[in-house]
Amino acid sequence: MTEAPSPSISPYTALSVAVLAVSTSAILVRWSTAPSLIKAFYRVVFTVALLAPVAFTRYRDEFSLISRRDLVFATGAGVALAAHFASWFESLNHTTVAASVTLVQAQPLFVVVGAWALLDERVNRRIVVGIAIALGGMVVMSVSDFLTPSGAPQPLLGNALAVVGAITAAAYVLTGRSVRSRVSLVPYVVVVYSVCALALGVVILGRGDPLVGYPAREWILFFAMAVGPGIFGHTVINWALAHVESSVVSVSLLGEPVGSTLLALVLLSEIPTVPTLVGGAVVLGGIYVTASSSVAT
Repeated sequence: MTEAPSPSISPYTALSVAVLAVSTSAILVRWSTAPSLIKAFYRVVFTVALLAPVAFTRYRDEFSLISRRDLVFATGAGVALAAHFASWFESLNHTTVAASVTLVQAQPLFVVVGAWALLDERVNRRIVVGIAIALGGMVVMSVSDFLTPSGAPQPLLGNALAVVGAITAAAYVLTGRSVRSRVSLVPYVVVVYSVCALALGVVILGRGDPLVGYPAREWILFFAMAVGPGIFGHTVINWALAHVESSVVSVSLLGEPVGSTLLALVLLSEIPTVPTLVGGAVVLGGIYVTASSSVAT
């Protein structure tokens, strides 16, 4: 039930497309004026709707073969993904795109820490140095608004929510990592995304946010979030993980903050402050050191 060892499409080409796709996510989220949970909910719902025809025609028999244990872990991954979307989407309401996307991209650091704490995986000295560098960059980014105001409404809150988004994204990766070695991509992501949508839906109903009544522009943005960052972004990244080392994928995703920052500059006229750029560069450097070192552990 694992992916074919020799894909017809180069994983590196696929990763390039995925990085470009996920770089649009923050822009689409910013353009939408709907509540954060609504944006996250419909992004996932539309992603499931797009995958469902393929899932239940080509992979229908595989759903019944998913073990109870794998289903439990996939459910946990879905809940973690819901928490990731909820915290990160809300982060973009309070801080700059550059800060939010850079901090949320720090999830490889928390994957390494989680794997060490929960799975007893070894951590070498270079990984520790990389984490320390990245944490230093996060501190610089978090206090940068006191040095050079960015104009963001609540940068500290937004930055904190982005870090929560990184931690929950790491939980999503760690929870689902072993399942992906036994379950094909499409059945796996359909289960995870469905659980994610259900979890978000429960919270939305509890809060009383309206599920309908949004203008056509919002529905177009919801659908674009599903097609771009959802299908061509995260789903392609999940596919690539079956063909290249996870460290390669982690390092490749460092292009997302760069792409998102450039798009925010062009499309949102959002100019990041110098401390944000410096701190962001330090964070990305620390992530690179950590991710590239994980091969040797």
